[in-house]
Amino acid sequence: MSNGMFITFEGADGCGKTTQQMLAADYLESKGYEVLITREPGAKGLGEDIRKILLDYKGPVSERCESLLFLADRAQHVDNMILPAIEKGQIVLCDRYTDSTVAYQGYGRQQNLERIKKLNDFATNLLKPDLTFVFNIDVETSMQRVGKEKDRMESEGKEFHNRVRNGYLEIAKQEPERIKVIDASMSIEEIHEEVKKVIDFYLNYGKHSQ
Repeated sequence: MSNGMFITFEGADGCGKTTQQMLAADYLESKGYEVLITREPGAKGLGEDIRKILLDYKGPVSERCESLLFLADRAQHVDNMILPAIEKGQIVLCDRYTDSTVAYQGYGRQQNLERIKKLNDFATNLLKPDLTFVFNIDVETSMQRVGKEKDRMESEGKEFHNRVRNGYLEIAKQEPERIKVIDASMSIEEIHEEVKKVIDFYLNYGKHSQ
């Protein structure tokens, strides 16, 4: 693979996306691909400091400030990690990316969606994933899986998380070629099999065949 590939893993907290990211990495490495595993917020370096503010800060955080911190993390991440890896021909597997900001800040916080999308474009310099998995799960199960130890975002109420879930499903409807919705109520093994099938299709036929 000469020009790399960019795959993102999205969904509510507790949906199993991080587990599937790791399983996908093992699968791709077993096939001989060079893989970069990363996440947002909080990629190596500056991103780790931004993550602490976003998820652990105890004082009030304005909604616009929250959005801009996520976007600052993303700009640093794209320029210093994601793009260089893609240019080297690596497959980048990222836990959360632009769709998280649309789902959480746009739909969840009910901020202006067009403004969020424009800011995402600025932060990423228009870099979009080749493929995105959205792991869909009901809010009750998601909150149970997270448990009692919750960060600032996880501690939001049920109505917020319902808006986030519905936001993800709406985003998927708008971009069905890029976004594949996976039923996250299945077993880890069943979900992994679905993920492998989709990845294999993209590797064999390429994103332009959609």
